[in-house]
Amino acid sequence: MSALTLEDVEAAAARLQGRIHRTPVVTSRSFDEASGFSVFFKCENLQRAGAFKIRGALNKLLSLSEAERARGVAAFSSGNHAQGVALAARLTGTTATILMPTDAPALKLAATRGYGAEVVFYDRQTEDREERARELVARTGRVLVPPYDDPAIMAGQGTAALELFAEVGELDALLTPVGGGGLMAGCSTVAKGLRPGISVFGVEADSANDTYLSLQKGERVSIPPPPTIADGIRNLSPGVLTFPVLRRNLSGVLLVS
Repeated sequence: MSALTLEDVEAAAARLQGRIHRTPVVTSRSFDEASGFSVFFKCENLQRAGAFKIRGALNKLLSLSEAERARGVAAFSSGNHAQGVALAARLTGTTATILMPTDAPALKLAATRGYGAEVVFYDRQTEDREERARELVARTGRVLVPPYDDPAIMAGQGTAALELFAEVGELDALLTPVGGGGLMAGCSTVAKGLRPGISVFGVEADSANDTYLSLQKGERVSIPPPPTIADGIRNLSPGVLTFPVLRRNLSGVLLVS
């Protein structure tokens, strides 16, 4: 694929205008005093469907042709991307089938179904979800909406940073959580496009440190299934398309326990 650009994210923002929430940016005196910095939080927990994932999912669906949308879409997710795709499908007048693990949180499962999606289960311990997804789209003709490894997904996720910079202006550093790398790829592209000298850090759980290890080695590495309660970041390796963007843009990855 061609390199993700600031213009790609700006185009995504235009598509999403009026369809998603412009989430608030909040501050905390306690955090400022504890850190010694002025800290700004972009509250994507207040986004439609409860997470930033609707940004990428809806941008992807809006980028499809009418004929492609008419075929319906499919996705695989432990929860947040599932909800984002399900809601995006409803907003664009199509249908969604979501492949979810048998141990998906009950609330995320209920929300995904509540948006009208059909849910199909897989066992994350014994089955390859991407292989199951390929089988699903081959059988049904649906369009696959990846959780992160897609230019439209990355561009959509990056609109969160576009809003942040528009509201806050100058920033010395940007910290963004890393799972598969879609949010990080989009947001880091915005940060470097607007402020070339900015420091950009990913943040991972120390038990789910696939991106940290991959950047240390200079290539994608895989880890065993990580023992973390944060089900949305249980990735075994960074994305094929996201990782080159992270290598180009990140100053490093911070690990938390």
